[in-house]
Amino acid sequence: MTARADYAVRAVIELASIRPASATRQRLADAQDIPGKFLEAILGDLRRSRLIDAQRGASGGYRLARDPKDITLAEIVRATEGPLAAVRGLPPEDTLYPGPAAPLTQVWVALRASLRDVLETTTVADILSGELPPQVTELLVRPDSWTRR
Repeated sequence: MTARADYAVRAVIELASIRPASATRQRLADAQDIPGKFLEAILGDLRRSRLIDAQRGASGGYRLARDPKDITLAEIVRATEGPLAAVRGLPPEDTLYPGPAAPLTQVWVALRASLRDVLETTTVADILSGELPPQVTELLVRPDSWTRR
């Protein structure tokens, strides 16, 4: 996960936590310890993807465009990063390798599927409630999930 995607998810979660109120870029940056200028670009991506709305003026700021239960983490990551698992800028199934490296295509496709299993089933509301989907909690009980390698 890139810093940009992490910051975007955290900004959306922060907005969800104060819903229906709005927040300024500075408030979001301070609340989640995100560099302000970096956050500005991320908020633009989220707005263009229709995940958040922006209002100008003295009482302006950013707010969620949809209910937190209707926003998946995958949508947020795609809004800021593009496809979940691109390989050299291509969809995994479009990568071809010569000789003994040929099975790598299948590995990259499987990697994308595993990312989808987590990111497309986890909503912002799940994060706020602390009640993660079963496919996520099943991964968390595996001892190797917590091993750094």
